[in-house]
Amino acid sequence: MHSSLSSSPVTPPHQPWPTFAQENRATLKLALPLISGQLSHMLMGVSDTVMIGSVGVVSLGAATFANTLLAVPFVVGMGLLSSVSVRVSQAHGAKQPEDAKSAVIHGTWLALGLGLAVVLATLLLIPFLGHFSQPGDVTLQTPIYLLPCAVSLIPSLISLVWKNHADALNRPWPPFWITLGSVFLDILLNWLWIHGKWGFPAMGLAGAAYSTLVSRTLCMIALFVWLKNSRTLHLWTPQKWWVRWQRSEFASLLKIGIPTSFHQLAEVTAFVLASLMIGWLGVVPLASHQVAITCIATAYMVPLGISMATTVRVGEIVGANQRPRLHRVLLGSWIFATSFMSCSMLVCFLWGEPLARAFVNEPEVIKLTASLLLVAGLFQLFDGLQVVSAAALRGVDDVKVSAWIAVLAYWVISLPLGWVLGIQRGWGATGIWAALAVGLGIAAVLLMWRAWKLLGDKKVPNKVV
Repeated sequence: MHSSLSSSPVTPPHQPWPTFAQENRATLKLALPLISGQLSHMLMGVSDTVMIGSVGVVSLGAATFANTLLAVPFVVGMGLLSSVSVRVSQAHGAKQPEDAKSAVIHGTWLALGLGLAVVLATLLLIPFLGHFSQPGDVTLQTPIYLLPCAVSLIPSLISLVWKNHADALNRPWPPFWITLGSVFLDILLNWLWIHGKWGFPAMGLAGAAYSTLVSRTLCMIALFVWLKNSRTLHLWTPQKWWVRWQRSEFASLLKIGIPTSFHQLAEVTAFVLASLMIGWLGVVPLASHQVAITCIATAYMVPLGISMATTVRVGEIVGANQRPRLHRVLLGSWIFATSFMSCSMLVCFLWGEPLARAFVNEPEVIKLTASLLLVAGLFQLFDGLQVVSAAALRGVDDVKVSAWIAVLAYWVISLPLGWVLGIQRGWGATGIWAALAVGLGIAAVLLMWRAWKLLGDKKVPNKVV
């Protein structure tokens, strides 16, 4: 389906390349709405954490356990569907709208299939939740929240495909406003359904789950209506979605998506298993972990947005056969990520306890959360650099080595070290978080080295396979 980009129009020799400042402005212009979109997405998680936390520590622990389980399939989906952004950006750079249309159609079917598989797997998993050795009262409440949130992954993953499509075509603002609207809707529905306002029954934890499902579904519908009627994207967006599937298109998406999801899965499963280990220590460490990870994940949305912009920009440059520009884009993205994460690190060091108090009132949870944020501050910088470097490599279709680097850093090093420090040595949740910091540092160094080397290698073919 995809044609070689080696035949794509090349910028004439007399036309100068953009300067470093111009490249940075272009990256930042694309990154800002992507960062805003990621932050608005996180705002939904933050609002859920705060509102569920007001119900009680057990409910917060149940939501943490459920979100931990769903993090794995969601991250797999993000990895698989990131291939849509890569393929569409490369097609955009090569001026090939039919390839962009095909990528988003097949990506939508991938999202639907994965979402249905997650719901089925969740139904099969619920009877076995007790085998995860979590506190009994937490395990008992978890299904109330788990199943509706699993169903909500279907519209969430489909929305992700359509958002990736728009982002790759440099139209990120409309999806941002739609996503932000769904966040505010989720907050309103949380208020109505968790606490029983305006005549609604007080459903507690279940109310938060149904709020997530409804807001994600309406977000998907709004994105589809916009894509269908956008005049700007008319040339690049399918008008007929029911088309014959092509194996070559699925293969092209999966060639990028599977290693990418494997990479992201290695990192996230390290955090998931770390969360489960922390759950063995009791309700207070688990609740502290949830509050701390919410703060860190919110900060992480900024370099994540930068990384998404980096993938699109690198993909467009490869599609347009202008590889000499790649190092400038990569260096600028590193500078943006480093600058923000350094500020985030200082916030963790200086204002850990005030951040914790914004979520919970229990003194033990506040104290432990503050200590976890001290550790988290150490790996903020590494986290930003590794996600940007991996995204740049994804833009040039280099994903397999990145996946193995993630396996080494998180599975081979972080998890065993977390077991030793946190459980055997008795350092508790702080020791487990310290091990995660070590893994992130190793991943950042290796991915940065490979990205700088490969993006400067003119021998790498400029083509979409």
